[in-house]
Amino acid sequence: MKQVIDNFSTGSSEYATFRPESPKEIFDFVSSQLTNFNAAWDCGTGNGQVAAVLADKFKLVYGTDISQQQLSLAQKRDNIIYLNERAEQTTLPANGIDLITIAQAIHWFDFGKFYTEVNRVAVPGGIIAAWTYSTMKLTPEIDAVIDRLYEDITGPYWDKERRYVDEGYRTIPFPFKEISAPEFRIVKHWPIDQFVGYLRTWSGVKHYVAKEGQDPVSLVMDDLKKAWGSKELHEIRWPVHTRIGIVK
Repeated sequence: MKQVIDNFSTGSSEYATFRPESPKEIFDFVSSQLTNFNAAWDCGTGNGQVAAVLADKFKLVYGTDISQQQLSLAQKRDNIIYLNERAEQTTLPANGIDLITIAQAIHWFDFGKFYTEVNRVAVPGGIIAAWTYSTMKLTPEIDAVIDRLYEDITGPYWDKERRYVDEGYRTIPFPFKEISAPEFRIVKHWPIDQFVGYLRTWSGVKHYVAKEGQDPVSLVMDDLKKAWGSKELHEIRWPVHTRIGIVK
């Protein structure tokens, strides 16, 4: 089985504070493909952002993650069960899950093992929906600074799985009857402190800090502040890439 990669136990509270939530439109679209809302499974649930949204529609939601630190910060609901388990091997009941969601996480999984588990737990006609957001856009001046941070400074420090995100999940194996989905995006209006906090949650940034002993974001801070200018808030746009299918 593929080696477990846990980039998000360290700094779990920062991840919960600074990462943007998934857009409502994805949940609306996925819900439109379902007829039953008995049980959902959110894989790689992290701090439970997606699980909490699903709990508004489903009778029961399972949220699994390999990081107990992330789960300790997860949003609690009476109908959510959080499990510190790998997505590839869970204690979920067979043939009982209507919807399986994976937000910003499937690229870390052992695809073959995970899909075997998906087929085991899904009801006939169940839906699987995976999505990720890639590098954001602000203004040309800010984007140039971020491109330098992402490509030139932290580029060598990203895990190899990051390429699936850069490729918009198009190259991830997906052995299901695919459902065509509209384009989605995340839009936020943030001050610079919130934006910098988000940058510091990048796994490439964390790897750089671990290896080099310094914060790579600090290397671009002067240029970032100059590009940001006097404007308090900037609009930040992340393109969202989806793979949605019928399990069986």
